Amino acid sequence: MSLQLEQNINFLPVKEADRLVIEYYTDPLCCWSWAFEQHWQRLLKEFSAVITYAYCMGGLIPDWKNYQDPMNDISRPAQLGPLWMEAAQITDAVIDPQIWVEDPPTSSYPACIAVKSAEMQSKEAGEKYLFKLREAVMVHKQNIAQPEVLAAIAQKFSKENPGLLDYNQFLEDISSEKSLELFRNDLQKVRYNRIGRFPTLTLHKPGQSGIMITGYRPYEVLLQAIQVIAPEILGNTAEQKG
Repeated sequence: MSLQLEQNINFLPVKEADRLVIEYYTDPLCCWSWAFEQHWQRLLKEFSAVITYAYCMGGLIPDWKNYQDPMNDISRPAQLGPLWMEAAQITDAVIDPQIWVEDPPTSSYPACIAVKSAEMQSKEAGEKYLFKLREAVMVHKQNIAQPEVLAAIAQKFSKENPGLLDYNQFLEDISSEKSLELFRNDLQKVRYNRIGRFPTLTLHKPGQSGIMITGYRPYEVLLQAIQVIAPEILGNTAEQKG
């Protein structure tokens, strides 16, 4: 199935019951999620008027004593380098795998908790901070398992986006029981829905069954899923204004 979507489509008003609900299961250390970012951001831009979405942090790597990826035969940090290289080659995403040799992160949990801490200030703050974390580790080889790195990224982000993220509040929240509890809730969702790979998207309309998309997928697959769940969304467009 090949679907095309024109740029700058104007959607007619959509009732809350008819909106498309998306849960995005991801992790700051997931290279495939970083590669998927271009498709995800395009979806948000083109369908912002008709979707509701939320992020769920997956806790990809608790620690290396408790991490096993039998599908990719990965059980230690150095083995992630080739996977990151593969993701870069397949998707053309900018990814530097050398961090897994030079300064391998010991866990993705600290970064997940940091995202939930930013989300406590606003959904936008959490979303944009997550992007900065991905960029920091994938492109700039910064070890986002380190508290000082998480803080430095937040401080820079706060200065570049006045009013969006309060740095001092962030430092207070990242050490709070509340941010940890929010992350625990995300982990419960992951286990309950048996999410085993990232990125994973679940798409549904309120009160209805939906579709799960697992792993990196091109943008056309997202459109196909929308066509199945809510075909009226793709057809529910207003005429372009002159």
